[in-house]
Amino acid sequence: MDAPHPAVPPEDAVDIRGATPSATLDATRTRPSGPVLRAPRGATPTRRVVLAGSGAGAALALLAACGGGSPSGTPEGGTSGGEGSGSGGPDVGPGQALASVDDVPVGGALAVTVDGAPLLVTQPAEGTFAAFSAICTHQGCTVAPGDGELLCPCHASRYDLATGAVLGGPAPSPLPEVPVTVDGGEVTSA
Repeated sequence: MDAPHPAVPPEDAVDIRGATPSATLDATRTRPSGPVLRAPRGATPTRRVVLAGSGAGAALALLAACGGGSPSGTPEGGTSGGEGSGSGGPDVGPGQALASVDDVPVGGALAVTVDGAPLLVTQPAEGTFAAFSAICTHQGCTVAPGDGELLCPCHASRYDLATGAVLGGPAPSPLPEVPVTVDGGEVTSA
């Protein structure tokens, strides 16, 4: 008898030579094609079996995390506003107060919501203000203020504080800008 698969101890190997054709056919139907990655009954699983099983489990967990449902930065039942949605940005009318100048940190951003639209009001340099939609252009998650930039918590897209341009990550386009003016210590939409 030929040497059995290394994962099968010789005493558990089955020799099907000399068996009738129907027995051979039945024996081959019950065996999976390709390498055998399971241990015989009662045997301790090999390192290969354990690694293959854990690799498959990790792959399934990764796929489950990346697919289905709404992204983890979006409200339930909300629209994604992501790639291909046709959304040109938030619908914020002119003259709406967005934030107090004193509330927006220099070199940072402040997350606000105006008429249900999540926005980020930024102050990249002292006295310079901008505002952008807080909806990531990748998959519609809510972008948050970061350390000197704007960050998407879902897939790590990074955006520039001054322009909303993509600095890194999978986002395909910059954050839509909301024109602003500063009047009387208030940042308002223009």
